Amino acid sequence: MTSEAEANAHAPELPWIVEGQALPPVSQAWGASSPAPGLLAASNDVSAPRLMEAYAAGVFPWFNVGQPVLWWSPDPRMVLKTRDFRFHRSLQQSLKRWSLTPHFEMCFDRDFSQVIQRCASSPRPGQKGTWIVPQMVDAYEELHRMGLAHSCELRIDGALVAGLYFVALGRAVFGESMFTTVSDGSKMALACLVSVCLQHGVKAIDCQQNTRHLGSMGACEIPRSDFVRGVLEGREQGPIDWACQSLSWPALASLAAPTK
Repeated sequence: MTSEAEANAHAPELPWIVEGQALPPVSQAWGASSPAPGLLAASNDVSAPRLMEAYAAGVFPWFNVGQPVLWWSPDPRMVLKTRDFRFHRSLQQSLKRWSLTPHFEMCFDRDFSQVIQRCASSPRPGQKGTWIVPQMVDAYEELHRMGLAHSCELRIDGALVAGLYFVALGRAVFGESMFTTVSDGSKMALACLVSVCLQHGVKAIDCQQNTRHLGSMGACEIPRSDFVRGVLEGREQGPIDWACQSLSWPALASLAAPTK
C-alpha cells in the first residue's frame, strides 16, 4: 500500500496563485492517478471576483480550516441534468403534503445570508466541521449582492426550515450546499430549483462532487470538456430573475409523467 509520504512525493507541482493572477487552465488540473484528482491551484484569496473567474472557467473552491484556498476542476464532472431529475413518488407525496401546510412557502433570495449560515452550521455525516468557512461566507455574500449567488428557501409561517444556495452566471447554474430541519426539506428545495431551471431552459445543474445521494437524485458524471462547454453556452444566455421565482408544479409534473 502506498504511504501518504510516497503519494505526496509523486504529486504534481501545485501552482500558487497570487491576487491579480489568473487561475491556470482546467487542463492543468491533477489527473486521476494523482493524490487529489481535479486539484488545480492554491491561493490565499477567495474574493467575489475570484469566484466569478473560477465558475466561468468550470472551477470551484473547496478547502478546510487551516488550509490554503484550494481550487478544483475534476474530470469527469458530476452534474444533474434537469430532465433526468428523479422526482420519486415519495418526494412527490412529501411535496404535496407540505404544500397543503398553512403558510408554507417556496421562494428565492428572501434571506441568502441566513441560508448560507445554516448550510455552514449543519452537521454532515462523516465530516468534521465545514468547508463553508467564514472567508467563503463573506465571498459568497458579496457574490449575492452582485446578483450572482442565490438561495432557494422553504418557509413555514415565515420561518426558514430548509434551503440551498447556488451560483448562476446567466443560465449556467452551480449548486453549492443545502440544509434542512424537516423531512425531505433539502430534496424539496432541490426539486424547486430544478422546476425553475426547467421553466427557463437550464439543461444542467453543477454538482461538483460525485456522491451516492446526488446519484440517487439523477446526477451523473460527464466529461469535463462537455461541462465547460455547457457553462460557456449558459453564460451567453440572459439571467433569470430568481427573486421572482417559485415552485413550478407543471415542470415537475412533466418529470413525474410515465414515459411511453
